Amino acid sequence: MSTPQPLEEGPSKGLGQISLLSHDARLKGRPRLCSDCGLCDSSLKPLMPTACVFVENRTAAIEQRLHGRARRPDDELRFGIHRAQYIARLRRPNPKGQWSGMVTALGARLLDTGRVEAVITTGAAPGTRFKAQPVLARTPEEMLASAGNKPCLSPNLALLDEVRKQGIRRLAVVATSCQAHMLRALESELGLERLDIIGIPCSDNVAWDDLQYFLKTISRSPETIEHYEFMQDFSLWMRHEDGHIERVNYIDFPMDKLHGIFPSACLACFDYPNSLADITIGYMGAELGWQWTLVRTEAGEELFELLRPDLELGAPLESGDRTRGMPSYIERLTHPPGGKRPPLPIRRLVAWLQRTRGPRGLEFARAIIEMKLLRNLNYVRSKFARLESRIVPAAVYQTLAPYAEPYQRHIGRPLAPEASEALDP
Repeated sequence: MSTPQPLEEGPSKGLGQISLLSHDARLKGRPRLCSDCGLCDSSLKPLMPTACVFVENRTAAIEQRLHGRARRPDDELRFGIHRAQYIARLRRPNPKGQWSGMVTALGARLLDTGRVEAVITTGAAPGTRFKAQPVLARTPEEMLASAGNKPCLSPNLALLDEVRKQGIRRLAVVATSCQAHMLRALESELGLERLDIIGIPCSDNVAWDDLQYFLKTISRSPETIEHYEFMQDFSLWMRHEDGHIERVNYIDFPMDKLHGIFPSACLACFDYPNSLADITIGYMGAELGWQWTLVRTEAGEELFELLRPDLELGAPLESGDRTRGMPSYIERLTHPPGGKRPPLPIRRLVAWLQRTRGPRGLEFARAIIEMKLLRNLNYVRSKFARLESRIVPAAVYQTLAPYAEPYQRHIGRPLAPEASEALDP
């Protein structure tokens, strides 16, 4: 068992390792891919083999049960099945919230109206701003206190035992996509009268030590960051205690120092838009300052209507052409991870082109989702080849089909699996 490196030396996990955090004894006995969703910390652990998305991805079967149909061959391949999508923001944004704070506001509204008795969400551990800690909010005030971005792995489903202990029958969960998969797979086992799943678009969470390392590597003043967001202008915005915003272009990230911080489970996830939630609230398909909301189920429609009086609605837009740059992106996947950055003048030019001519709105969402699918498919094939047939949904290959030729040319193998591979257990 390996020993984590000291924080100042680098990430706790390099890409050569194939578990979440191999030094964490708490994860013994779990699948080699583990997002630490919390299910295995609860009494429901014996059901993990039939629920875990990293044992078998059951998205297609769950969608059939949830919606009575499969995805249409359009944007639903990328975004998941949805009844409606909105560009919205709170009329009075929460300065402590993520984006405009719609997720926290919705959770508080559910508690205030009595639709649910509790909300499982993520708070910050005492004495920190970003260290994730599972929270069972019973009041609107407790829900609002959890506001803010905490992109760390958080075993929230461990609180399902506390839900049962407290006799809670109407529950909402602010869930990552892997947690939503577990909840849907076990929905009939939870003994709830109502389960509302508020999905957050989720990609590349990290362990707490690695988040500190990331901020230390990226920022000129990591100790004063009070909020940060990955934004639609291809940059990371970091708000400091004095109110000023520090911005770092994605192209300027020192990936030679950062490529080992992401857990293997996040690199083997194929549901960035959180398709099994009742409602997904994020940012990707909206302009700066707005939130992109996908209403997926009848329950999701009810959730959106609860929040609608507090919302300002905008118009969807899209511009740019993501497909032009995708062959180059596929080619870069063949390079060793963590390569050196281009020279500064080249980075400045790329950043300018991304902002002025790059995809925006819904086209930005399509681009980011497809890039994650390509990257993660390549990762699974290189590290977990025997698991591909079980954890990569068919919709991934359908979504990426337009890039089959450049994928074959640069990667040297077909994008879609051969029939014999698809049947390989």
